[in-house]
Amino acid sequence: MIRPPRGAARLSAAIIAVLCLALPAVAAAAEEGIAYTNESLPAWEAQLKAKQIESVTLNKFVRSMRTTLKDGRHVLAKYPKMDEKVYLAKLEAAHVPVSVLANTQAKKEAKKKPYKHKIRYIVGGVLIVVIVIGGIVLLLRRRRVAD
Repeated sequence: MIRPPRGAARLSAAIIAVLCLALPAVAAAAEEGIAYTNESLPAWEAQLKAKQIESVTLNKFVRSMRTTLKDGRHVLAKYPKMDEKVYLAKLEAAHVPVSVLANTQAKKEAKKKPYKHKIRYIVGGVLIVVIVIGGIVLLLRRRRVAD
């Protein structure tokens, strides 16, 4: 039987360890969404007049405007009841692309439950299992080679 060199076993163990450390960071980065900062309507209107707004998503159900600015920031402005048409007209006059969430989409978005980080625990558990299995395989190979 051909015996694998010890360097290869150490290298594979090092690669597994690096992957185990990197996967939770990748999972955490994938979970993070866009962070919106709250903003007052006068400040939002000043940005509209200064032509700093790139695009807007209007949520009718919660009366909010998710705004992407040209400098890359994301802001959230809430408007009062019955003023939806006023702000749509202002955005159209400024030639800003607007997407409007339908009532069903808006309700689903408003009722989203906060994420409980289940994926992190699942990924961590899977990584621990992979490490344990890898360790067992390496120990069994050593014992077979030693015998």
